[in-house]
Amino acid sequence: MPKVLISDKMSPRAAEIFRHCGVEVDVKTGMTPEELIACIGDYDGLAIRSSTKVTADVLAAANGLKAIGRAGIGVDNVDIPAATSRGIVVMNTPFGNSITTAEHAIALMMALARQVPQANVSTHQGKWEKSKYMGVELMGKTLGIIGCGNIGSIVADRAQGLKMKVIAYDPYLSTERAEDLGVEKAELDQLFARADFISLHAPATDATRGIINADSIAKMKPGVRIINCARGGLVIEADLKAGIESGRVAAAALDVFPKEPARESVLFGMEQVIATPHLGASTTEAQEKVALQKSEAKRS
Repeated sequence: MPKVLISDKMSPRAAEIFRHCGVEVDVKTGMTPEELIACIGDYDGLAIRSSTKVTADVLAAANGLKAIGRAGIGVDNVDIPAATSRGIVVMNTPFGNSITTAEHAIALMMALARQVPQANVSTHQGKWEKSKYMGVELMGKTLGIIGCGNIGSIVADRAQGLKMKVIAYDPYLSTERAEDLGVEKAELDQLFARADFISLHAPATDATRGIINADSIAKMKPGVRIINCARGGLVIEADLKAGIESGRVAAAALDVFPKEPARESVLFGMEQVIATPHLGASTTEAQEKVALQKSEAKRS
């Protein structure tokens, strides 16, 4: 009987489907790298989210491993060359959490516009700082989307429903696709100069890491608000902090960080920054979808 290890928290439905298909399943979450290395040789399959780091050392100990399933979009926490060299198939579930992540980006954009978290804390403290938390409307504002793929296109659709103008930078976005989405293609510098809000939905690659930096912030429209629900490495946090302190960036909302769990950041404690603990895919519906897709892919 094949054995699968689930090493990150996910919907119980994944284990149920594996077992229904005659697959033995162990759920061991929160393991250290050393603990994972010690046990991975017992398994044919590994099911992960973003917490487990499948390094070359882990793969070297995975003598019987045939497949790795990532419940989510990216696979940047897996050493792909090392897995490929050992004949291990790496799969992800790119569609299961797209809507949920897009909705979280929209929620953060709204929270930035109306300073909802800050006003909530103030009011709970018995204050009534109505004039302090003056917001801005989304209607008529320009949203710049960096990365207009699966999630970015959903964000574009929702933003248009809010009567925003949407411009997008994505080297892989065709003119025909942009027209279908109702968005305007733009070069990156044009997007920086025109956008009132910028939402990041690009993978972490050599071309995108640090795309939000001191130079790009200097090109942005004064008072811009930035949302990142993609990958922490896209933003140079020290440069963003400087941009906020200078007033060029009005506020930012981050769901992802260069190192997670993020226990510290130069941005923590800034009133202009909303931070959430990588909640993009954290809804009941999304977790069930990715668990089903991953387990069914492994079954096939």
